[in-house]
Amino acid sequence: MKQFFVMAVASIAALAGTGASAQQAAEGNWMVRVRALNMQPQNKSTDPTGTLGSNTIHVADKTFPELDISYFFTKNIASELILTYPQKHDVTLNGTKIGSFKHLPPTLTLQYHFLPDAQFRPYVGAGINYTRISDVNLLNGAGSLKNSSWGGALQVGFDVKVGQNSYINFDIKKVYIKTDVSVSGNKVSTLNVDPLLIGVGYGMKF
Repeated sequence: MKQFFVMAVASIAALAGTGASAQQAAEGNWMVRVRALNMQPQNKSTDPTGTLGSNTIHVADKTFPELDISYFFTKNIASELILTYPQKHDVTLNGTKIGSFKHLPPTLTLQYHFLPDAQFRPYVGAGINYTRISDVNLLNGAGSLKNSSWGGALQVGFDVKVGQNSYINFDIKKVYIKTDVSVSGNKVSTLNVDPLLIGVGYGMKF
């Protein structure tokens, strides 16, 4: 978590300087934000076969950069596409590392923005997430994960206007991601990653 806040402060400081010197112009329909994102998986799993016993599968927390692109259909209604690059996660079983995997989780939400002309601009959103899972290495090759997941996404956040077209952003998302866990080709569990995503960043509207 400390690394997350250090990254967030550094990103905001660097980009706020850029925004302050940008040419002043009227707000447009597009908004681009960069965020430092902290991913906190829920890590709930089922064990219908009893293979895992009392052991629990755990996907580690992760901090990484995020880019999102929004289009405002009206002052209040916008659509946001949330992007990053494939993220690597360590996996443990009852506290012992058993491998890792990568996931790429693009998410699309539809948002409603309250107080669109104010300095403080809260919003809520809901949408859909598609997660692509790759580079799975579990139990020295004996374990595998289902390679894709579709799920819902919920979002709440706010922008604070700090310049003519520049904003500081705080955002929380709940994304529903699950995958089947197999060992030697046999399904042994369904893992609900369902992470909470906490983001702090900087945005520009044009």
